[in-house]
This record gives sequence, structure tokens and C-alpha cells, in this order.
Amino acid sequence: MIIRDVILEGSNLLKKNKILSACLDSELLMSNLINKDRNYLLMNDNDSIKKETYYKFIKLIERRSLNVPISYIINKKFFWKHEFFVNQNVLIPRPDTEIVVEQVLRVTKKKDKFKILEVGVGSGCLLLSILDERRCFEGVGIDKSVECCKITKINAEKLKLRNHIKIFKTSIDNFNLGKYDLIISNPPYVNKSEILSLDVGVRKFEPKLALDGGYNGLCNFISLIKKSKKLLNKRGKLVLEIGYKQKKSVSKILIDEGFINIKCVKDYANNDRCIVSTKG
Repeated sequence: MIIRDVILEGSNLLKKNKILSACLDSELLMSNLINKDRNYLLMNDNDSIKKETYYKFIKLIERRSLNVPISYIINKKFFWKHEFFVNQNVLIPRPDTEIVVEQVLRVTKKKDKFKILEVGVGSGCLLLSILDERRCFEGVGIDKSVECCKITKINAEKLKLRNHIKIFKTSIDNFNLGKYDLIISNPPYVNKSEILSLDVGVRKFEPKLALDGGYNGLCNFISLIKKSKKLLNKRGKLVLEIGYKQKKSVSKILIDEGFINIKCVKDYANNDRCIVSTKG
């Protein structure tokens, strides 16, 4: 069976199921299955594949037709400079979250030693991307999910950062280990009433624990900011990802808790996405 024809068949099946990125997804699934990049497919699209490979490919297409996110099918997602292992226990890394990495690198530009805590470490993509850029820093990641902790450890091994990071299964409310120069978090911030309006792939397959921010989307920010005030060193930094309508609300919580130098940064779509603040 010819690669080009099989990819076209997969694309047509996805289009019938209203998958908007049908052509790209079909190529990505084939590329992952035969362990070649997309350039190889373009240059060798007249090559043949075995029937066994074809049947495996169709099974992947069937999963994608059900709106299973492609990152969960191929168990990988590119973030910042690396591919991270992901599965349905962790939120899929988004490009907009790279804004947090950019801001942390900016505020730590002249630092040799820094201790960073990530609350809700998930796949580890955020903290590990920072530690990869700042190999002299120490990192601690906490998460309420034991599966997230396992996945972060897998990704830390892949990036050869296992000695730079400690992982704990716990909530921020129960965490009292040490003091930190910087705390980062991409907490669940989707308003509970808005979850049903999310893209079907997000709504059905991504972990609700990583999405649900309570009745107003702010519940996790309140406890996180209060606890960060206790865990941060004097003049320590707090860098948070926020929802695009949450700038004023989160800024008010920060001000009420004594944080200063509050700065909001927009994402690539010009939406408010990240708040950087300093413990007063």
C-alpha cells in the first residue's frame, strides 16, 4: 500500500468526522507510526507500507475521529524546545504557556542560584523547560495527582534533569517544605459553568482536575496566592498563568495579599495570559 494513498484515506475519514486539521493529523499519525518526520513523508510518499502498518494506522485514525487529541494518541507534545511525554492524566501543554517560561527567564536573567516551586506540575513541561535553560537552579514540583508526578519524573529523565528536581504528591494547602525565590503555576482557571462550552477534545479527554477553577474560575488562585506569600522569600517572585478575562480579579487578590510590582503579559493572540508579581 502506498503511503500517499493511505494518508489521503486517513484524511478523508477524519474530514467525514469533521476533524478540522484532517490532513495534518493524518500525516502526523503516519509519521509517528513509522517513526519518520513529515519531511520524510513528503519526499517518500510513493513508498509502500505493510498491511500490518496500514491496519494500525486506521486504528489511530478511528481514535482521532472520536476527537481524542492527537497528543494523547501519539503520547507526545512539543513545548518550548523539547518533546514531552503526555497522556490523558495530564493537561496538554499549550504554546501560550510558553509566555510563563519567557517571563521567568527574564526575571532570572542575572541569577546564578534560584529555588523554584511549581504548583500543579502536570507533565513537568513548564518547570523542566526553565530548569533546562537554568541548569544551576533547583526545582520542586508538587501535584495532587500521583500520575502527574510519575509523568514529570519520566520527562525529567528524558531531559537529564532528574537531579535538578524534586517531586511531591501533595496540594499547595498541605505543602510546607522550604522557602522559594520563585513560584510558578498554571492553575485550573476555567469557570465551572464554561467547561461544557470547551472544545469537545478538551472537554471529553483532558483531566477536569487541571481545568476546573470553580464557580468563578478564581478558587485556585485564592489559596495559591495566600500560600505563596508564606512560601516565598522576601522579594520573591510569583508568576501565574491566567484566563484572558482574569487580569483584574487576580491582580486584586495579589494586591490584597500584599504583592507589589504586578505586571500582566499578553499571549501571542494579544490576550492577557500571565501575571508577574513580587512579594512585598
